[in-house]
Amino acid sequence: MAEAQNIPAGSTTAGAIAVAAESTVATRMSAPPSFDVADFPVPNGREEEWRFTPLARLKGLHDGTAVANGTMKAQIDAPEGVTVESVERGDARIGKAGTPVDRIAAQAFSSFAKATVVTVPKETVLTEPVRVTLHGEGGTTFGHTVFDVQAFAEAVIVIDHTGDGVRAANVDFLVGDGAKLTVVSVQDWDDTAVHCSQHNTLVGRDATFKSVVVTFGGDLVRIHPRISYAGPGGEAELFGLYFTDAGQHQEHRLLVTHDAPHCKSNVVYKGALQGQDAHAVWIGDVLIQKSAEGTDTYEMNRNLVLTDGARVDSVPNLEIETGEIVGAGHASATGRFDDEQLFYLQARGIPADEARRLVVRGFFAELVQQIGVDDIEERLLNKIETELQGSV
Repeated sequence: MAEAQNIPAGSTTAGAIAVAAESTVATRMSAPPSFDVADFPVPNGREEEWRFTPLARLKGLHDGTAVANGTMKAQIDAPEGVTVESVERGDARIGKAGTPVDRIAAQAFSSFAKATVVTVPKETVLTEPVRVTLHGEGGTTFGHTVFDVQAFAEAVIVIDHTGDGVRAANVDFLVGDGAKLTVVSVQDWDDTAVHCSQHNTLVGRDATFKSVVVTFGGDLVRIHPRISYAGPGGEAELFGLYFTDAGQHQEHRLLVTHDAPHCKSNVVYKGALQGQDAHAVWIGDVLIQKSAEGTDTYEMNRNLVLTDGARVDSVPNLEIETGEIVGAGHASATGRFDDEQLFYLQARGIPADEARRLVVRGFFAELVQQIGVDDIEERLLNKIETELQGSV
């Protein structure tokens, strides 16, 4: 049985271009996963996984010319009971959640000096988030971080990226059996920063994982979340919010591999774009392997184009190798403001500009509420408000 649902909506114009297409997940990568950068050819931009990415703006991360010459100020605030270690690359936990799938991730793996491992011990329930603050101070840096949330533990992790520089990193999340983990990754870089990161998550038996990826800043940001399951009963929710300004390139490429029975996944990413040459890319791949009977999965991407001159490429993909599933589907929608919503608000005396702001706030509200950390939610709402001042 093969099932695919693609629901594009909105208009395609010279000022706002929406693309929705399908291809099999298995053929999307030009080389198999590897920890060795030499196993990946230097991309030329014609490969499926690179065709949307402006290679010239990667500052050498893709072709090996970038070298570690920068400074990344890192601070980890961890509640009592959480351990933070600096380990050598031979540590067994490094790479356990996943293998680099492109040349940049492999370059990051081969270039870091030491990895950081943050461990939440078995059955520990944290009442405060683990906060990781990364502030770029220029130059190029590479990194590898492992978050090991052991069996039946519960934690919230906030990773906050600010400042300037060129950054390539791998981030691993090990979610133990019965554990519950929420991760909030905020990309609030300066306008000239470049950030590429592969997020690997291994979801244990009956474990629950929630990711919230929020991208505002940077000249080019390319985030690659990947999910796999270590046993049956696992659940993964992937939420994303991005606001792409003039000249920015923001790319989110997701892969959920259902390789264990009776697991669930739900993906919801939303973006708003404004300004000339604002470019957002969303690739959502879901693979249901033959062994993954009883899978229940859905993915959705919605984009709101606020001005002319912006482009969205939205590509949902679904590949199913077994007919014994609960459900599977996907949707992609891109368009401008809903005229009926604006009319409803203006008919009740709300000025046009304020009505547009209310529509955008409502568009993002359900995702902001998924964060569950009050100060981060407030900060992001203020950021959205600031962005809206320039467009509506």
